[in-house]
Amino acid sequence: MDEYYLGLVLVPTLIGVLAAVSCALLGNFLVLRKQSLMGDAVSHVVLPGIVVAFIATGSMAVAPMLLGAAVAALISALLIELVRNLGKVEPGAAMGVVFTALFALGVVLLEQSDTRNVHFDVEHALYGNLESLVWLDGTGLSALFDSQALADLPPQLGRLAMATVVVVLFVVFFWRQLVVSTFDPVFAQASGVPVRFIGATLISLVAVVAVTAFEAVGAIITIAMLICPAAAARLMTNRLVPQLLWSVLFAIVSAVVGFWAAGSGMELIGSGFSVSAAGMIAAVSGIILGLCACIGPQRMGALA
Repeated sequence: MDEYYLGLVLVPTLIGVLAAVSCALLGNFLVLRKQSLMGDAVSHVVLPGIVVAFIATGSMAVAPMLLGAAVAALISALLIELVRNLGKVEPGAAMGVVFTALFALGVVLLEQSDTRNVHFDVEHALYGNLESLVWLDGTGLSALFDSQALADLPPQLGRLAMATVVVVLFVVFFWRQLVVSTFDPVFAQASGVPVRFIGATLISLVAVVAVTAFEAVGAIITIAMLICPAAAARLMTNRLVPQLLWSVLFAIVSAVVGFWAAGSGMELIGSGFSVSAAGMIAAVSGIILGLCACIGPQRMGALA
């Protein structure tokens, strides 16, 4: 194994896997609740909040980014109600107008801000910068036992690992409430399940994952990571636990194959350049979804 393989390949691949898995776990419940577009909405809304937080603090730290995203989400909710009431338009149209307008505002602010000293521009905001999240001190397995080398690990790795743990704990500890409120919210409400709290926490975690994955895969690619593995898993089974397992498997395969195909895969086909790793991960996710739509057990059963 090349001495730089650990730091230049395995670490960014692991970051991609963590982003994909955390998104996939939450995406299952968005798909089952018919709230898939909420992932799209959240990904659009976090951009202006993150940009404003960066302009105000000059830092890409998680705390100000989360605060900026939360404020942007609150403003978007108020604007949606304003457009609905004043414009007399249906909720879907109001959401579409507000989210796209806020996203465009974020792009404009990003283009006008001074981001020369950090990897933060429109290109990276859209599909991240996974290729740059390398561990330069990771020169062999011995680096795993070197505290000084470990201190130089990309901070995105720790953030996404923590976000993934939080998502897993949420699913485990609120399993019953999640299942009941997802499949029968009326019964859940009557049974005393805090349906609104569970729903709000789910969307909040989607926002947290979107923010922590922002530097790695951008605001737009997050949408594919939220929906494609979960939708593909839904075509493989009609049972929830196997669906979660399928979605995690698809997420891992998408991240590993996508990162490899973006670099080494392009070399194998004779291309003289590589492509966006996050973009290729999303493309692999789409291919998996397409295959499941054609040959998945649930799809084939529906055609029988």
